[in-house]
Amino acid sequence: MAYEKELDAAKKAASLAARLCQKVQKALLQSDVQSKSDKSPVTVADYGSQAVVSLLLQRELSSEPFSLVAEEDSADLRKDGSQDILERITKLVNDTLANEDPLKPIDSALSTEDLLRAIDCGTSEGGPNGRHWVLDPIDGTKGFLRGDQYAVALGLLEEGKVVLGVLACPNLPLASIAGDNNKDSSSSSSSEEKGCLFYATIGSGTYMQPLDSKTDPVKVHVSSVENPEDASFFESFEGAHSLHDLSSSIANKLGVKAPPVRIDSQAKYGALSRGDGAIYLRFPHKGYREKIWDHVAGAIVVTEAGGIVTDAGGKALDFSKGKYLDLDTGIIVANEKLMPLLLKAVRDSIAEQEKEASSL
Repeated sequence: MAYEKELDAAKKAASLAARLCQKVQKALLQSDVQSKSDKSPVTVADYGSQAVVSLLLQRELSSEPFSLVAEEDSADLRKDGSQDILERITKLVNDTLANEDPLKPIDSALSTEDLLRAIDCGTSEGGPNGRHWVLDPIDGTKGFLRGDQYAVALGLLEEGKVVLGVLACPNLPLASIAGDNNKDSSSSSSSEEKGCLFYATIGSGTYMQPLDSKTDPVKVHVSSVENPEDASFFESFEGAHSLHDLSSSIANKLGVKAPPVRIDSQAKYGALSRGDGAIYLRFPHKGYREKIWDHVAGAIVVTEAGGIVTDAGGKALDFSKGKYLDLDTGIIVANEKLMPLLLKAVRDSIAEQEKEASSL
């Protein structure tokens, strides 16, 4: 299989980073003292996750030039007053790596300087040439802080094209969340198994397996719904992240009857790839620029499962321009049958909103 070595490394790196994030989230949720407005847990997990992925990929693929486009750099950790949090992150990463394989001793513990260097491997700009790994170490930070959905999202670009994607979604139930319109998609019964690993390589389909087990993966496919009245759609949990009123207008034009399923992070792409819903709508507020790490892994996971991912004008997403996506208004996802209807509803709804705005 093409990219077999890279896929094995990516799955290992994302799974280990997810384990680190789970440990931090568990401590956060168990702490009575921890204020939800305190961003230190997400800081620790974000940097720790990025360091783990950076170190694992370099170790597993040591013979290749390494380029990582990622969300974090070490600038804030190098400032005065950051020593305590830097030491916490270093200890967490060392503990995570030591527990990766208890029978295989690591050569030596990382120093804080080693950790900072690993984080700063993520400062590549990407672009149309060569190979670039693309990482969001915690996609869905607000979901992470709430104890809800988040993902470790890792993709690989080759000559500007996405060729591989891995989504580690620690809180996503293994069973379908179709019709789960609760405010909290991780609040289902505690007996329900959670933790999904989705992965795809170009031309090979999309697979899902439990995050914490060696169970054989299953091939997944997007919903085959053809009638939009039978479709359900995903959108961002946070109203600040997406124009919910525009999504509602589009859903009305399509005749969608089910209320939206609102969850954080690229877990939406994973859920969509296995048919939990049929449509994903993302319309950021004016002036927001989409970053490639928010969509690289999710886009290939959906497209290899038979879906289509475009901007609001129907153009394929272009990940070759560096850290940002140049988009027409937003991002839409659906299967082949629904996409023409969806594009028309999007176009009509946007035109109506623009007409209303110009008449004010």
